[in-house]
Amino acid sequence: MIQGANGEWEVVIGLETHAQVVSNAKLFSGAATEFGAEPNSQVSFVDAAMPGMLPVINKVCVEQAVRTGLGLNAEINRHSIFDRKNYFYPDLPSNYQISQYKQPVVGEGKVIVDLEDGSVCEVGIERLHLEQDAGKSLHDQHPDSTYVDLNRAGVALMEIVSKPDLRNAEQAGAYVRKVRAILRYLGTCDGNMEQGSMRCDVNVSVRKPGEPLGTRCEIKNVNSVRFVQQAIDYEARRQVDILEEGGTIDQETRLFDSDRGVTRPMRSKEEAHDYRYFPDPDLLPLELSEDFIEAIRADLPELPDQKKARFVEALGLSDYDAGVLVAEKEVADYFEKVVGGRDAKTAVNWVTGDLFGKLNESGREIAGSPVSPADLGGLIDLIADGTLSGRLAKEVFDAMFESGRPPAEIVEERGLKQVSDSGEIEALIDTIIAGNADKVAEYKSGKDKLFGFFVGQVMKASQGKANPKVVNDILREKLG
Repeated sequence: MIQGANGEWEVVIGLETHAQVVSNAKLFSGAATEFGAEPNSQVSFVDAAMPGMLPVINKVCVEQAVRTGLGLNAEINRHSIFDRKNYFYPDLPSNYQISQYKQPVVGEGKVIVDLEDGSVCEVGIERLHLEQDAGKSLHDQHPDSTYVDLNRAGVALMEIVSKPDLRNAEQAGAYVRKVRAILRYLGTCDGNMEQGSMRCDVNVSVRKPGEPLGTRCEIKNVNSVRFVQQAIDYEARRQVDILEEGGTIDQETRLFDSDRGVTRPMRSKEEAHDYRYFPDPDLLPLELSEDFIEAIRADLPELPDQKKARFVEALGLSDYDAGVLVAEKEVADYFEKVVGGRDAKTAVNWVTGDLFGKLNESGREIAGSPVSPADLGGLIDLIADGTLSGRLAKEVFDAMFESGRPPAEIVEERGLKQVSDSGEIEALIDTIIAGNADKVAEYKSGKDKLFGFFVGQVMKASQGKANPKVVNDILREKLG
């Protein structure tokens, strides 16, 4: 809800997520799809719309779309049609896009979204359709001309259209993160928004609670979760301000200016009939057999919701901890290698606490962690068997992160092994008690808080190597 001068306004949000399909070739040609190639080096005659060139469907892209649909708990349509969407594309030589409209490959589904306050919301999926991407216009290469790079022209996209079930920027951001996680688990899109392989068109409208849907504006090609949220907050407030001043909202397409944090007009919003959709005469309807779909279903990996449930049930983790771990596939995979046969809560604390902290400080992703899962597991083992205290373990971990070396080597080199020999610790305690007779008398007279003083003195004398449990047990006996 947004509080306006005339009461509260409800924000209604729907997202169209464009996800580039993981495939070595484009949707209708054999041209490569590698990111970062030299401009116009990955363009076939089909992509360039040369006369007489005919599109041929890429089976892998269809498989990836079906796989994604199954991961989104969506209906897979056995019969679907490719349409021509007619529109002025300065960087698509055919000047129409091959897409799907009324008969897409994937129908309705749903995504369960976890929110920061622990609640969940269900977001409906309207459809998922396959379409080809356009090329890229480059306006900064020449002072008087626009250059066109067709490498991206014809690349397969999955457009995942949500229902207007989102009500604020937080929900929208969580939804985008969840969809991205599902795609990454499935291996159907890498989700790299900064490279443009996943981007969102954000539809925003406002209304008084209980009233019909308002006029929506579409914000095109938003390429980060943070920008999606910023664009929603700005656009919703803009619309409320206009309506409260007695104005009307024009249905239009807008762009988000990330430098200024504002949306600005791009063009009036087209309706479906403006695109003059009609079945592409060069492509037959797509017919999927039950065997084709079931073979893909049988090959699905464990998805975030399933993995989270297993972490909670089998490992005894909290919903929160499990949710943090499964949000990114790489994190979940790393954790599972660390936790094998070890205390799950201890493993969670090291991964989401110490490791995440160091990764954030150094600006690295978990895939680039200098501490391997095996080495972090080895560190946890050294704590469990009494070789290291908690404090010493953190010192060893810091050294592991800096050097990439295993914990046992660092412990041996620095002589950091925890002292658990009761005779050696008892000798230290006797020395400290003898040197602090006044403090001993105060403790025995009832100043129980001085116990911490004696523990601290022993740990200091042992350079932090004394086993804290052994220290506590002997001190209680000596001071008792």
